[in-house]
Amino acid sequence: MGTGPAMVLAGPGSGKTFVIVNRIQYLIEQMQVKPEEILVITFTKAAAVQMRDRFLRRMNRNATGVTFGTFHAVFFRILQASYHFTASSILKEEEQFSMLSDLINKYLLSYDDEREMIRQIAAEISVVKNERVPLEHFYSGVCSDELFRKIFEEYERRIREAGRLDFDDMMVYCYELFSQRKDILEAWQKRFRYILIDEFQDINRLQYEIVQMLALPENHLFIVGDDDQSIYRFRGAKPEIMLGFASDYPDACVTVLEENFRSTRAIVNAAQTVIRDNSKRYDKKIRCTGEQGAPVCVRKFRNQDTQARYMIEMIRRAAQSGETLSAMAVLTRTNTGGRYIAEKLMEYQIPVILRDTVPSLYDHWIARDIFAYLRLGQGGRDRKDLLQIMNRPLRYLSRSCLDQAVISFDSLRAWYDDKPWMIDRIDQMEEELLALKRMTPFAAINYIRHGIEYDRFLKEYARERKIKEDELFDILDELQESSRSYRTAAAWEAHIEEYRAALEEQRRKRDTDEDAVLLATLHGSKGLEFDRVFLPDVNEDIIPHRKASLDTDVEEERRLLYVGMTRARKHLHISYVEERCGKEQLPSRFLHHLI
Repeated sequence: MGTGPAMVLAGPGSGKTFVIVNRIQYLIEQMQVKPEEILVITFTKAAAVQMRDRFLRRMNRNATGVTFGTFHAVFFRILQASYHFTASSILKEEEQFSMLSDLINKYLLSYDDEREMIRQIAAEISVVKNERVPLEHFYSGVCSDELFRKIFEEYERRIREAGRLDFDDMMVYCYELFSQRKDILEAWQKRFRYILIDEFQDINRLQYEIVQMLALPENHLFIVGDDDQSIYRFRGAKPEIMLGFASDYPDACVTVLEENFRSTRAIVNAAQTVIRDNSKRYDKKIRCTGEQGAPVCVRKFRNQDTQARYMIEMIRRAAQSGETLSAMAVLTRTNTGGRYIAEKLMEYQIPVILRDTVPSLYDHWIARDIFAYLRLGQGGRDRKDLLQIMNRPLRYLSRSCLDQAVISFDSLRAWYDDKPWMIDRIDQMEEELLALKRMTPFAAINYIRHGIEYDRFLKEYARERKIKEDELFDILDELQESSRSYRTAAAWEAHIEEYRAALEEQRRKRDTDEDAVLLATLHGSKGLEFDRVFLPDVNEDIIPHRKASLDTDVEEERRLLYVGMTRARKHLHISYVEERCGKEQLPSRFLHHLI
């Protein structure tokens, strides 16, 4: 049947691309549909290119009138026809960054990591646009609501005055165009009578409403996806849209692809055991008719070091037995979670390619504070180091008292010679710094945290900025743990410089064909598959992440683990630790059927 609405629930490895390609062929050859009337929408440009290439090979052609594109590409094409936009009309990412940087500095918004602050503001602007939230009803988690509204309104004014639009505007403008100009909508409805959408579980509300308008009046809407693999709620994806599709289109034909052609039965069964605990999902009985395969390995380790050594040993053994490194992957919950593993793989000279940007622990502003303390403790007196920490914790020192490139404590005392209480504070700071000189880096950080009360500063910092203090203490704990095996600050610093150089080298090799283990986040692994997959740190507060407070959040975290498990074809290694940075850890609740 080639007409009307249809939904294909396609489990992992079930051949959804094959289904879409064959559907297009059926429409053209059996239904006599003109290729120009068919629109295929994907979520990434790479997926659109892959889908088009598969279709051309299937049809043994070099070109086709079928339109393949992402939501943004398709909507921009529609806007071009009505508003005559060009590629130069689109606000580039670096231009958006520069504009928001200017605005947060104009409004004196305090931050320690400008890029992270801008990323968060940009994400909230995106939510307002995609969810069509009235600005007065949006509550910012980054800054005060009043300040966010000022930034949003001025950002919008600037891009409008420049005649530009950002990526979210492509959808907003398209929705407004179709809502206000029924004649234009009708023309595009006749142009694209048959609409096929890949990865439908990742659609957001605004995209869906535009598609619904475009599909009228015939509703030849063919969607393919898997609600169990919806993992982009943070980008606005709404899995409930797919769950409600049959209600929106009661006459929709629903087909379930239940056979997994990718993984062994052992992996498929383990993954199904995990995902069945989600309550808001279509019930599917995914099966595998292939080999049973090796049992899924679920192991407990004392700490991250023993866990990393196990992974390295298993990678080496597999490579010695003939497996290629590029057929192996280590998948982590967050990109920061991959820092320790990346460092260990590089240390043991195992080639690794980083799919996502792994932020260097040592470049975080907390690390910059600690390094400034350590340099001052070793006798350094650079103005920039004193500026970094002089009020962390608060000592009420003024920037104006640091009037030289190199600062002496005698000069500070002279500056405050009429304020004896300030001289007492300066004397105390000098004594604290002198105490650091005799300590190992680990002991020095411990003293900075508790003796100098840097921990108290972090708690106050978190409270003032409405962020969770645990996120800051995770950074500090990891930094302190990293210093444990070094006797001197100089030795630790030498290691850090080697790691920075290795990390930069890995970033340059990201697009090469080198035989190397892939290190990626679970989000970044979507759509990929490997013979051997390692899922480390499957602990509470990591997956599910500590931010997952609502049932809907926990269910998305479970889907995320399910996606990671189903990336594996032959071997799946899941591990959790008992202790991390000196703190006891619990295994993830998602593993209770597997342990």
